[in-house]
Amino acid sequence: MAWLVSLMSAALFPVIIIAQSTTYVNPAVPTGTPIPGTYTGPLRPQVHFSPPEGFMNDPNGMFVDANGTWHLYYQYNPTGVVAGNQHWGHATSTDLYHWVNQPIALFPPEKTVYVFSGSAVVDANNTSGFFPDQDNGVVAMFTLARYYENGTAGPQTQSIAYSHDGGYTFEYYEGNPVIDSTSSQFRDPKVLWYQDRWVVAVAYAQEFAIGFWTSPDLKTWTFASNFSRHGLLGAQYECPNLVQMPVRDASGTVIDEKFVLAISIQPGAPYGGSITEYFIGDFNGTHFTSLDAATRLTDFAKDNYAAQFFSGIPGSQNQVNIGWASNWQYTQQVPTGNLEGWRSTMTAPRAKYITEAPRIGLVVVEEPYDLSPVLDTRLNTSTFESGTVALDYSSVESGALYIEVNVTNINITQLTAYSTLNVSFASPASGEALQSGFYFGGDNPFFINRGGIRGFDNIFFTDKFSTADVYTSGSSDLASWSMQAIIDRSIFEVFVDRGIHAATVVFYPTQPLTLLNVAANLPKGARVSVDIWSLKSAWAAFEDEQGVVLGNVTSSGDSVSRNMMYKSDFSV
Repeated sequence: MAWLVSLMSAALFPVIIIAQSTTYVNPAVPTGTPIPGTYTGPLRPQVHFSPPEGFMNDPNGMFVDANGTWHLYYQYNPTGVVAGNQHWGHATSTDLYHWVNQPIALFPPEKTVYVFSGSAVVDANNTSGFFPDQDNGVVAMFTLARYYENGTAGPQTQSIAYSHDGGYTFEYYEGNPVIDSTSSQFRDPKVLWYQDRWVVAVAYAQEFAIGFWTSPDLKTWTFASNFSRHGLLGAQYECPNLVQMPVRDASGTVIDEKFVLAISIQPGAPYGGSITEYFIGDFNGTHFTSLDAATRLTDFAKDNYAAQFFSGIPGSQNQVNIGWASNWQYTQQVPTGNLEGWRSTMTAPRAKYITEAPRIGLVVVEEPYDLSPVLDTRLNTSTFESGTVALDYSSVESGALYIEVNVTNINITQLTAYSTLNVSFASPASGEALQSGFYFGGDNPFFINRGGIRGFDNIFFTDKFSTADVYTSGSSDLASWSMQAIIDRSIFEVFVDRGIHAATVVFYPTQPLTLLNVAANLPKGARVSVDIWSLKSAWAAFEDEQGVVLGNVTSSGDSVSRNMMYKSDFSV
């Protein structure tokens, strides 16, 4: 978790250890009740999570419980629209789209000790001893970051808190810290269960190392190994994730399981600022070994950082994660803060597995998690060879769409430099446009251009992105290609070629984008199928008569507070 990086230094400070179970509560921060928010602003995404107000960054503590309730915690400043005053915000969902804002889950233990990023697990077997009479106790592990009166950064230590009510309220462990430190650059623990032990991955940020520690009880930890100086270094490592996931063949059949170690880089990404890389390999309970030396990025644009996987999903199933859809180079200046009183959104939930990509080898595939809870009306279904689909979606109240394009029977021997498919969105009121497209010939670039959007100007707000998609192995003259995309007022996510490549961009138009254009120019015989759906607002159902989303306002002791408006069966 990185914020106000200029205040941090690599200097070592003496550790002040205070066994403490109390918290410091800023008088301006409400306790025991969620913060209300207005989700009707023209830039406010309708099928993505964003905080009710204030500033949000890294997703934290994500887990799914035995009842199928997904818990999303997040780095949260409830008193401003810039980073600082870090708490853990909290929201819950039964479908990953309809989120209920809950009261703040973790408060700073002291006035100048902040709750940085971390993770949470269900201690079903009571290994910690905190839960003698229950199997749904939750333990959160996180970084406590001390700052001194002069603003300099003190030690970052790893601490835990436990919850007897399924993750809604927490109590600090009196024996904190559970992993001590004198470094101001040691943070972001991600916990998982491996066979007979707990394992945590922690970032030694400016030493470019991910440390692995083991524990029988989440309270006593033993150092095991380091994974050091791999891939893109940037200026520091952050937010490690270690997760097991299936390897699938071209038919979707599971043929193996591998571990994936994701490391977030901030700053120093190829386009500047923050990005996440990952490594595919094996883990034996103490050591992670990468299969190769390749650096793979989770996103080919600029606005997907610090994504975290949900704990509680078996390694044989597709894993699910959510990322922070922003970039530290400009997140504290984007216009939603001044215009609407909130900053940052999360990505859509994504299902992930490993597969073999042509020429590249093993990659992690990203697909939108089941959209059926918000899928509304099919606005257009078209099949053609070369041509255009134009759609005015100004009547879609949410302003959100899901687009799916499948191209089959592509004769690669007939491709030219003009063999393209373009998907663009425009505002007839302002003339602004967001463009994307794919070149089927040459180097096979897929591109995104947000340079035609004029609501935000910042020197670091890079506007053009592209990736090379090797979509055919060349073993046949005929090939196929696909893309999926979600546009939601001020965020665009695209999943290229079955999710082998993915990109996330935020954008801030002065007027809503309401025109969609899909245009294809392909060789004779190619078949283009386009499906366009409107998406229902996930927030509208929770609004009161004044358009305010109040969140879960029932008392924490009332069982009604655990009930959601939307119910769904838990499956991945």
